[in-house]
Order: sequence, then structure tokens, then C-alpha cells
Amino acid sequence: MHFVIYARDRKDAGDLRLTIRPSHLTYLEDLNILYAGPLLDENQEMCGSLIVLEAESLKDAQRIASDDPYAKAGLFKEVHITGYKPAIGPT
Repeated sequence: MHFVIYARDRKDAGDLRLTIRPSHLTYLEDLNILYAGPLLDENQEMCGSLIVLEAESLKDAQRIASDDPYAKAGLFKEVHITGYKPAIGPT
């Protein structure tokens, strides 16, 4: 099943995202990702993450999100995970 992980950074995260980013990208390499990338604010600065992935269950998607180095470092102020059914694009 497909899931969307939508995560917004803390306002006081400072350079934490850039510091942890290499570990985050390495972590994603072993997952079944359809697509992923940073969210951008009005100044085109990274302010969160969007990941669409395949996982066996919501519980697995939640574990994947919580094991992400960004999450472990406390980067996010909020994380939302929901099921997703592709209608157009990769299925």
C-alpha cells in the first residue's frame, strides 16, 4: 500500500536539516520510495519533507517515519502519515 509522510520542520531548527540531510538520504535508499523531496517555504528554503512510499501497513509507515534520522534528531514540529491511492503517475 502507498503512504504519504508529510512533515514540517520546527521553526527553531536552524541548520539541523542540513547537518542531518546526508544520513536522511542514506536512510531513504533502502526504502521503497515512489518519490520524495523537501517542502519549500515562500523564500524557496527547505521547511519540511514529503515522502510517498510503499509499506505493508500504516504501522510500518509510522515506524519508517520515526526511524528517519530527521525524526530522531527532533527536526519536525509535526508529522502526518496517511494512506494514498495513486490515480495518475506511478502506481
